[in-house]
Amino acid sequence: MKFSEELNSAHYRITGYDDAWIAVNQNTLTSSFLVGSQTLITDWQPQSILELQPTHLAPLFAIGAEVILIGTGKNQQFPQPDTWKVLVQHGVGFEVMTTAAACRTYNVLLSEARRVAAAFFLN
Repeated sequence: MKFSEELNSAHYRITGYDDAWIAVNQNTLTSSFLVGSQTLITDWQPQSILELQPTHLAPLFAIGAEVILIGTGKNQQFPQPDTWKVLVQHGVGFEVMTTAAACRTYNVLLSEARRVAAAFFLN
């Protein structure tokens, strides 16, 4: 799917996606990454939701979002209980969903000028 709306206040927006890639500002990414309106981290370590550990969340939290989205790939999967606990304890809203749903939701929240961050897995 390709998006065409321009969101001028956001430096990083999702401009397209498929099962194997996500385009951020027309740059195609094929491995896990973190994104916020002003932040893009493409060298994020975990490559699947099952690999996600509490220590991997620090750069995601550092983005300073009020809402965190976790796109888990083609199928919705949930993080391990210890990671889930850290997400809950952090005190911001978060949603775990398929990567396609997270791409759409990320752009909607950006268009509403919400402080959103997302972690994407492409598996």
